[in-house]
Amino acid sequence: MINSFEFILPTKIRYGAGIIKVLVEELRLLEAKKVMIITDKGLVNAGMVKKIAEIIEGEGMNFIVYDEIEPNPKDYNVEACAKKAKEESIDTLIAFGGGSPIDAAKAVAVLAKQGGKVRDYQGKGKIKDDCLPLITIPTTAGTGSEVTFSSVITDTKERFKFTIKSTAIAAKTAIIDPELTLTVPPVVTAATGIDALTHAIEGYTANCTEPIAEAFGLYAVEYIAQSIVEAVRNGGNLEARDKMMMGSLLAGLSFSHADVASVHCMAEALGSIYDAPHGMCNAILLPYVMEYNLPAAEYKYARIARAMGIEEKEDYKAAVKGIEHIKKLSKEIGLPGIRTLNVNPDDFELLGEMSVKNGSNESNPRKITKDEYVMLFNKAYDDCEQRG
Repeated sequence: MINSFEFILPTKIRYGAGIIKVLVEELRLLEAKKVMIITDKGLVNAGMVKKIAEIIEGEGMNFIVYDEIEPNPKDYNVEACAKKAKEESIDTLIAFGGGSPIDAAKAVAVLAKQGGKVRDYQGKGKIKDDCLPLITIPTTAGTGSEVTFSSVITDTKERFKFTIKSTAIAAKTAIIDPELTLTVPPVVTAATGIDALTHAIEGYTANCTEPIAEAFGLYAVEYIAQSIVEAVRNGGNLEARDKMMMGSLLAGLSFSHADVASVHCMAEALGSIYDAPHGMCNAILLPYVMEYNLPAAEYKYARIARAMGIEEKEDYKAAVKGIEHIKKLSKEIGLPGIRTLNVNPDDFELLGEMSVKNGSNESNPRKITKDEYVMLFNKAYDDCEQRG
């Protein structure tokens, strides 16, 4: 029998090349009067935000741009942005960018209406329905954050990433336009692509997953594996970008309705201590966690391998080949090892402790302890040295 589960998708998805033009229509449906675009300075400097601004200006709508969001969004980023939103009487938010602006915007949607500090809302059941309406527009094919109803924020005093989660912070509409990813640099395409692959694999294999999340995850693996190399090598290939964007979306739907697991526990610990790019951390750690999980996830890892195009009838052999394929794939698209993050092995004990305390630790398909996390950090570190 299939275990009972609940599947809620509070976000309208509008997908397609060039679909960014429907932004005004969606703002009208929300009866927006004054809009805040939440983004980062990189996208402003690249001229990307100008595209959104021109669409809104063309309709005579009032808006402001808030571009102070940092990678691995910080508690003070969210709180300053929410304060600005209240001061400006903002009634609608647009999150434009990768996972950092989108996660920050979801937290701002709460604080601007309900007040307090962002850490006040950690955990479940603390967020009321009264949040600012949000439209999400992703510019990378990686996080899937545009359709999730969780937000990961860094507590800068404790140097710890925490999650707030509620369907109330989900976007009203996600406008997903693969054309916005055409100019994403190769290294970002690679890191965010493997980040999406991690979401798909963990959403599919998490202890708490269910058939709909599994279906999204497994299909996401297929899309991403087919297209990531071409998207990295030839960023102007819209077909490859399209498949990567769809893969990222499906992966987001998968893990948001299941959970992530130990790859994210480790990656979020690294992000907390070193402020390292989240997608890069996931990409580096994914195969090591898969090797550890293999005894508990052989059948599912075999299906993942076959979704990536590996032809092998025996499950164990297929699973092993799939893990090796991910290692080779990461190397082929230019992703580095863990040493490039300038990690200090003396911190591995602390990182292991943080990983085991992560809320997603229990979702890993194989039980894992602090000492085993430390072992995995060391293995990734040693392998990086051997690769030279």
